[in-house]
Amino acid sequence: MITYMFPGQGSQIRGMGENLFSKFPDLTQKADSILGYSIEDICLNDPQKELNQTQFTQPALYVVNALSYRSKIQETGKKPDFVLGHSLGEYNALEASGGVSFEDGLKLVQQRGALMSQAPKGAMAAVIGATGEQVEKLLKKSGFDTIDVANFNSPEQVVISGLKEDIAKASESFQEDGIRYVILNTSGAFHSRYMESSKVQFEEFLKSFSFSKLQIPVISNVTARPYIQSEIAENLAKQITHSIKWTESIRYLLAQGDVEFQEMGVGTVLTKLITYIKAKEKPLEIKKVSDNWTAQEKVDQWNSTHAIGSNVSVDGYENQLETRTEAMVLFGHRAAIYMKGYNGYFALDEVTAI
Repeated sequence: MITYMFPGQGSQIRGMGENLFSKFPDLTQKADSILGYSIEDICLNDPQKELNQTQFTQPALYVVNALSYRSKIQETGKKPDFVLGHSLGEYNALEASGGVSFEDGLKLVQQRGALMSQAPKGAMAAVIGATGEQVEKLLKKSGFDTIDVANFNSPEQVVISGLKEDIAKASESFQEDGIRYVILNTSGAFHSRYMESSKVQFEEFLKSFSFSKLQIPVISNVTARPYIQSEIAENLAKQITHSIKWTESIRYLLAQGDVEFQEMGVGTVLTKLITYIKAKEKPLEIKKVSDNWTAQEKVDQWNSTHAIGSNVSVDGYENQLETRTEAMVLFGHRAAIYMKGYNGYFALDEVTAI
């Protein structure tokens, strides 16, 4: 299986997209019309030094990611089995899956970037050499309950987000514990409670958009599981204030079988994160569901190997069905899963993936 990944903010560099704009002149022109400026000029030349400003960074990366994806499809003639993106890159994943048009995706990203750039001033820091759990415990122990975890990037790389003075003060606590702490060059406390105003405004903006049926499973940053069609707008709004569950998303994909990851767009940041995540993973033992397992064991096994939206057959039911949720334990003892269309639960023992 092949998974395409789309990078987010922080990957931008001057010169990105070279050879892509001339390859896709129609889309480049559409982008210029929507944005009101030359996307090619800002990406290649950045004459006004705007490329690193959030309201310009996000549309620029979205366009370059989208053109890169189209170039890859032209080259291979094949589409991936899964797509996902890191923060902003998730919009490219949705666009690649057919959930949103290139134009609408760009309009969403343009508004998202504008709102995030207007948020109260904040800061972010990368914590390297500690797990997410260790970071959360240290923040709590040190009294930094005003700081949120923004990104779970790899098992030992976490990004935190908060007010500028709090992020600066927290540096001493981490360094005392021998943990590397790097304050990032950002102007906002992205993916934290401090983006709530941006989220509320973006929720309103999203109401004027509709989303087509996803043709390729998209892994959500918020849930680390495939998108549920009816929850696309809700997830995009939540993503602004919620942590990016990148490590969990990659672990979910690794559990699907033999997965090859390919990074679209600019740089190799996500590819490097995959290497770090794999290095900390233990080989997954795939077991056949056993009648002797507890309900929770059956649920855990199913969820580790099957995505929401899987096609299944059910004993005694002639039509093929599609799962609507993860498997869960009902009434404290019954392993079950909810089916789309049927609008009800079936016991997991009766379900077989197709």
